[in-house]
Amino acid sequence: MARLAIVIGAARRVGRAVALEFAQAGWDLVLTYRSREAEARETAAEARRISTDAGRPASISVERLELSDLAAVERFGHAHAGAAVDALVLSAAAYSRTPFGGITAATAESEMRINALAPLLLVQSMAPALARSALVGGGSVVAFGDIHAMGRPRRAFAPYLMSKAAVHCMVESLALELGPAVRVNAVAPGVVAWPDDAPAEERTAYESRIPLARPGTPEDAARMVRSITEDMPYVTGSVFRLDGGRWLR
Repeated sequence: MARLAIVIGAARRVGRAVALEFAQAGWDLVLTYRSREAEARETAAEARRISTDAGRPASISVERLELSDLAAVERFGHAHAGAAVDALVLSAAAYSRTPFGGITAATAESEMRINALAPLLLVQSMAPALARSALVGGGSVVAFGDIHAMGRPRRAFAPYLMSKAAVHCMVESLALELGPAVRVNAVAPGVVAWPDDAPAEERTAYESRIPLARPGTPEDAARMVRSITEDMPYVTGSVFRLDGGRWLR
């Protein structure tokens, strides 16, 4: 039976890795992007190749979605609510360094809108489609949180971390709202893909505190997303740390 995953923010990095992981298993895909259309289409082309090579050619489409436009988010959700959706992966996010003293209302509101409100409204609008999933355990929503929104905050990221703490709360609340037909969980990474402009000294200092002695990779995140979706039918309302043990120190 064909299975459909919608990956929000699939042009690059973690979203791209998630798309390719599902393609390997023969899932049909809807991939979204905001501004990187060429990269999103490259992801789609690679996913088609992978699924074909695996003997399970997939149907893959690409759509633009601007998460800061909440009306557009709801339209997107309702447009996909007519059929069954087996997995919704919320991998897109706004991530800005905002040192205290320089925080603006506009920046804080934007991160909350993109990282928390858009996912909430998207899941709400797509709940009927997710409830139609034939997956064992029901449809699967996997959001992305952050270990540093779980009690070990980093300086200069207050608005971002506040929005990710809201995601963790959303997961628990929606698990209650949508069970038993739909499972809602989150992956909370430490580092699985450094921002391109992250200073080298910051990377070194952070990675020196990881017990597994390396940063994570987008592929690490993608494997966890697929495992939550396919292998954990009795898990909902959970936030899974993916940090190589960084939480411990």
